[in-house]
Amino acid sequence: MRIGGIEAGGTKFVCGVGNEQGEVVDSISFPTEDPETTLGKAIAYFKEKSVDAIGIGSFGPIDIRPGSPTYGYVTTTPKPGWGNVDFLGTLRREFDVPYGWNTDVNAAAFGEAAWGAAKGLKSCLYYTVGTGIGIGVFLEGRLVQGLVHPEGGHMLTRRHPGDDFAGLCPYHGDCLEGMASGPAIEARWNVKGHELPSNHPAWEMEAYYIAQSITGAVLLNSPEKVILGGGVMQQSQLFPLIREAVKANLNGYVSASEIVERMDEYIVPPGLGQQAGLCGAFALGLAALQSQVPSL
Repeated sequence: MRIGGIEAGGTKFVCGVGNEQGEVVDSISFPTEDPETTLGKAIAYFKEKSVDAIGIGSFGPIDIRPGSPTYGYVTTTPKPGWGNVDFLGTLRREFDVPYGWNTDVNAAAFGEAAWGAAKGLKSCLYYTVGTGIGIGVFLEGRLVQGLVHPEGGHMLTRRHPGDDFAGLCPYHGDCLEGMASGPAIEARWNVKGHELPSNHPAWEMEAYYIAQSITGAVLLNSPEKVILGGGVMQQSQLFPLIREAVKANLNGYVSASEIVERMDEYIVPPGLGQQAGLCGAFALGLAALQSQVPSL
């Protein structure tokens, strides 16, 4: 069985072929340019492969309601040129196979539940903290969907006492993404995050915002695992700062042993590493092939 996968990020696309164990057989990556160029490269890649299904995890917002006339579209994204683009339809016109379609972070959460850090669990949250911030929500054995998909990266935040940065989000200013994404770190400190020393005050501030979001998610959704991925989370010093901040925020109110005693096993990096998004796309494609739609 050969499953195609597309991890469609705002900065780069990763296309690949995997199997039903979530193993990557082949992959390629290229920059995210205009839709015609970028989707053309994805189509060219899969024309040289033979796949039984294709799963797509895309940057958003996207329409994931199967009955909607714009199902499969990228919708109100701030990425220039990509608003109201029929992403899924473009692929469907080229390849007559089952498709799984969801957000990139929901895909990553689904992949981590299938084969990664949340394997065997019925719930997890997956955060990607990078060019933007997204949160994938997997609860009671399925991906969460309501009117639209979760957009946790745009939750409003309580401002850090020492932070006068206005925020970068073009929609909300100082939401989580506006305050804690990679571009927000660079704009606040006038240097890219990876160039800052590990003891720079930027990281305590970053942990403050991410922990605030996780605290709310723990109280609202009670996930069995919280997984933090994305380029910013390559700064490993963030993990202990975030864990301690979440524990301080909860202040003993949630008495689960995973939080009280084993926080280092509760808030973790992706078990699938840098391949969480692509493997998640495989999981979406496999579910579609098996006539299981995880987002419903």
